[in-house]
Amino acid sequence: MKKAVAYLTPFLEAEKRSGTHQPAARVLLATVKGDVHDIGKNIVGVVLACNNIEVTDLGVMVPAERILKAARETHADVIGLSGLITPSLEEMAHVARELQREGVQVPLLIGGATTTRAHTAVKLAPLYAAPVVHVVDASRAPRAVASLVKPAERLAFVEANRAEQERLRAEHAQKSDSRTLLPIETARARRTPIDWSRYAAPRPEWTGARAVDSVPVAEIARFIDWSPFFVAWDLIGTYPRIFEHHERGARARELFDDAQRALEKIEREGLLTLRAAFGLFPAASVGDDVEVYADESRARVVATVRSLRQQAQLAAGRPNHALADFIAPRATNVRDYLGAFAVSSGFGVDALLRSYGASHDDYGAIMLQALADRLAEALAEQTHKWLRDAWAFGKSEDLSPADLIRERYRGIRPAPGYPACPDHSEKRTLFELLEVERRVDIRLTENFAMVPASSTCAWVFSHPDSTYFSVGRIGQDQLEDYARRKGWDLETARRWLAPLL
Repeated sequence: MKKAVAYLTPFLEAEKRSGTHQPAARVLLATVKGDVHDIGKNIVGVVLACNNIEVTDLGVMVPAERILKAARETHADVIGLSGLITPSLEEMAHVARELQREGVQVPLLIGGATTTRAHTAVKLAPLYAAPVVHVVDASRAPRAVASLVKPAERLAFVEANRAEQERLRAEHAQKSDSRTLLPIETARARRTPIDWSRYAAPRPEWTGARAVDSVPVAEIARFIDWSPFFVAWDLIGTYPRIFEHHERGARARELFDDAQRALEKIEREGLLTLRAAFGLFPAASVGDDVEVYADESRARVVATVRSLRQQAQLAAGRPNHALADFIAPRATNVRDYLGAFAVSSGFGVDALLRSYGASHDDYGAIMLQALADRLAEALAEQTHKWLRDAWAFGKSEDLSPADLIRERYRGIRPAPGYPACPDHSEKRTLFELLEVERRVDIRLTENFAMVPASSTCAWVFSHPDSTYFSVGRIGQDQLEDYARRKGWDLETARRWLAPLL
């Protein structure tokens, strides 16, 4: 459809000049400053364009001042903001405040993996007098835009959105009031109960940092988890059961077959380069932090990994976890280790996207981005396997690719910025420890998004009792303590930990 629109564009432009054709609306799209993820935004742009909506896409890492300037220059009827990482939520708030300060009254559409209706209602809508609307997926965007620009629909739509957001704010306030937070010292006293006196930590075959500059696609394609691939296309379902769905099955099968052909082409022509940096290091916990040592002498600390602790009042018998709980305390003299990796399948994506754009092949471009994201996660699976193999227990695992996708291995690999370690700035510690930028040329933005976009990183823990969890809300006492440990002032701490407050 987009190629057909591209063919017709010269005729449509001629109609515009003659005054006989007008778009249904003008929409400005941007991934906010510090964020590089735009696959969802690109899908939204295609869907809007195919509904006679004029789209101006500013791309990624777009600062607020550029959004304001472009909104005026394009006479935008609606502004769409997108972001994937949690710092983008604060950047969206900054954009909303700047729009309000400048007296702009253009409605905002909010979308992206970390955004929710509740966050939009609680954190964004109060900052901006114009309507702020959360859009859950691309298919809803044309309807939302139409309802915001059509005089006959606007009043009722805006009022319904306002009423829903008031309800969500009231629910949020009620939950916040009813949720008990423990003093941080009480939460620490309820740490994960591990008897270190009876634990023999596995000793790796090697320690230090390593890198692989080019991983064959064929080597890691078997680790692809296809369920999130369909989610990227707004086809919700579990692979392979999605093929049996009475509504989505046929479309999912067609999409999957196209993906296989695209994957074969990527492999055959070497279109993408896959790189990995990874390492294993002597380590010990000290309170809620993990000290990482230069070598087995454990005399020199080369990095300190900060962790946050669950502070909510949990059910009786449930511990208040922190990631540091899963590394042997320094006082026990147990010689424990911490793993880490950073991987990317995004080298080559930008050049290919430009070629797809030149031929108006948005479907091919989005397919490429979706597959690159899946390959990055598959490479993370392979890299984690390399690290477990370096630990003695990995080689004895008898796990299929499906078992690995279901996380049936020993240990965990929590990623900075996700629920168990929600501080994105901890990526800098991981990158410096592994020398990621020098070894494999993956970089961090000012908001700690990874470039190329199809990249991921994680810490790796080997203890069999280690488990994934969500830190959840934290109190002022932990905020102040964490700021002290990080060397931050309170304003900086509030910025990076805003979703937890």
